[in-house]
Amino acid sequence: MNDSELEKFLADLEADRIERKSSVSDSDKIRQALCAFANDLPNHHEPGILFVGAGDDGTPTGLAITDELLRTLADMRSDGNILPPPMMSVQKRNLRGADMAVVIVQPSDAPPVRYKGRTWIRVGPRRATATAEEEKRLSEKRRSKDLPFELQPVKAAALIDLDLDLFRNVYLPSAVAPEILAENSRIIEDQLASLRLVTPGPDFHPTTLGILALGRQPLDYIPCAYVQFLRIDGKELGDPIKDNQTIDGPLIQMLHMLDDKAEAHVHAEMDILTGQTASTHPDYPIVAIQQIIRNAVLHRIYEGTNAPVRFYWFDDRIEILSPGGPYGQVNRENFGQPGVTDYRNLHLGEIMRMLGYVQRFGFGIPLARRECLKNGNPEPEFVVEESHILAVLKERRRQ
Repeated sequence: MNDSELEKFLADLEADRIERKSSVSDSDKIRQALCAFANDLPNHHEPGILFVGAGDDGTPTGLAITDELLRTLADMRSDGNILPPPMMSVQKRNLRGADMAVVIVQPSDAPPVRYKGRTWIRVGPRRATATAEEEKRLSEKRRSKDLPFELQPVKAAALIDLDLDLFRNVYLPSAVAPEILAENSRIIEDQLASLRLVTPGPDFHPTTLGILALGRQPLDYIPCAYVQFLRIDGKELGDPIKDNQTIDGPLIQMLHMLDDKAEAHVHAEMDILTGQTASTHPDYPIVAIQQIIRNAVLHRIYEGTNAPVRFYWFDDRIEILSPGGPYGQVNRENFGQPGVTDYRNLHLGEIMRMLGYVQRFGFGIPLARRECLKNGNPEPEFVVEESHILAVLKERRRQ
């Protein structure tokens, strides 16, 4: 949009696609606005616009639009509080003779979008949390979209193929704010649909995401949805195998089993220091292993392949191979660089964030690097190919 178009929107005090903030001090309300614009309940099919540095009447407040302020706004997309992360841009513009930050939020292809478990919408020029009926309308909007693979229906599957107790007891409390959940009288099919785990009615087929997250037997429908673990007694693939396990099941079970497997095979040396103090030095930092294997599960390709994630543990290194090469804006040259990230399976990432397996989007590799450095391990190495990404963690340097 050019400056003239933006100034017209800035002056329109009744438009339900516009919001103005004098500063970023109330970050909750800003995130609520971003969430509401992404949901686009009125079906404008046009972006919502947030002006920061403007009063309620559109008059500039003279706020200093610094690089730090722009980063603060941009980070609201990926800090894991708004799920799934909205598509948005942040710009510094000069409007009405003063600098302002302009955040342009595109309507989501897969509503409802939630902020801290609440679905925010626009009701005229104000914000509100969605009612059960409004959430249902948002879910139904997905029917006409060209949906990604993870949201497509698995037509051979039915609700009986999903672990509904797991949904009620684990997923639903993690995804929806407690007070919203207490008021929720919707049937379980609508609850599943609102979280993209089944298609909207009347058929309610499980989606690929639903099978991955809640499937009683995910491999019946997604043959590649497992991790092949090998503990090799040596440094080559042909050496004897000490442990061999296929790790599968619904997502939370698989991630829990992967954590257990890593903890079982990490070895620590004890250094007795002066007095009563002792410290352990594992051969690999658990957090680094967790971040790399979770990244492999999240970012792998699930469509058109039967290949699993490979988790091979040698005597001197760990190799984790994720099927599917770089995606979107990530390529061989910029892979792993700070701030460069994209999401092949955006909604699977949303679930991992809700369950606590992802703290913040785009921070897995930097965190793994930091943990290796702290523990005395070499920095993780990555081999980025069009068909796969191989991560190599090397054993801690011994003193």
